[in-house]
Amino acid sequence: MKKTGKIDYVELPGGDLPKTKAFYAEAFEWRFVDYGPTYAAFEDAGLDGGFQADPTAAPRSPLVILFSEDLEATLERAVKAGARITAPIFSFPGGRRFHFEDPAGNELAVWSDR
Repeated sequence: MKKTGKIDYVELPGGDLPKTKAFYAEAFEWRFVDYGPTYAAFEDAGLDGGFQADPTAAPRSPLVILFSEDLEATLERAVKAGARITAPIFSFPGGRRFHFEDPAGNELAVWSDR
């Protein structure tokens, strides 16, 4: 059961996506689900995640993604607590999400399938 505020997904820069996927498949037996030419989700890695190979959308470092049952309410709480929104709520093939920086400068995201 997914709960608001819990780590749910990790997104990594993908670089040369076919090469990246081949490495993780061979080295660690990960499996992948492709979502277009620049994104592949990984499975059987202990935690769900994906590789973003689009240089305009790829995170600059690993991106921890939290889940929310109510995205707007979570955004409001994050801002009130001091988050700096780096990407307002937007849609993607799996749902909607927003990105923020915490007071230490770490970028995280929050997503919802609702």
